[in-house]
Amino acid sequence: MKIAPSILACNFLNIGKELKMIEKAGADWVHLDIMDGHFVPNISFGAPILNAIRKISALTFDVHLMIEDPKRYIEDFVVAGANIITFHTEATNDIVETIKTIKSTGVKAGLAVKPDTPIDTVFPYIQDIDLVLIMTVEPGFGGQKFMHNMVKKVELLAKYRKISSSNILIEVDGGINKDTAKVAAIAGADVCVAGTSVFQANDPKEAINALRAICEI
Repeated sequence: MKIAPSILACNFLNIGKELKMIEKAGADWVHLDIMDGHFVPNISFGAPILNAIRKISALTFDVHLMIEDPKRYIEDFVVAGANIITFHTEATNDIVETIKTIKSTGVKAGLAVKPDTPIDTVFPYIQDIDLVLIMTVEPGFGGQKFMHNMVKKVELLAKYRKISSSNILIEVDGGINKDTAKVAAIAGADVCVAGTSVFQANDPKEAINALRAICEI
């Protein structure tokens, strides 16, 4: 299980220190939520922030675009230092071309689905992408409760991955803690995005180790 703390939950007054802290604590990736105030009802940050923090971190930058017409901004985030760019199936009518645009840069491509979107929406593209992100909360704000009915999506995707001989990673995002991470891992998840459970922990290293350990039981 890979642990990808979401920087949305960090102290933005000390974003550089927070990033160094999770790197030292053993995070595998850092998850970066990009929100435009249109696709989701919140605004976060853009490529200039990625560019700034890329200079101080060797972590895999897992960029989650919660924006309309994501294809327009692929180059900006690639130049800023993204390693993985995931966009929402609901955000564009041009899924194939957006995947091609990402892959043409040498960056890994992912598809994300909101809670109300059927998981089979991603099945036609599964051979062309590297990751599927299943939102286990409504996207837009951190600190929400894990939606347990999303576990079925993880199970269905894991089953489809097996029968289609795909190598995609299954990522879950929203309400992840020791209990929900274990449920997701049993269902077939490979990557857990954890925000408040890491950044607001008394000991972030212990929190990351606990998440990883509980998923391996």
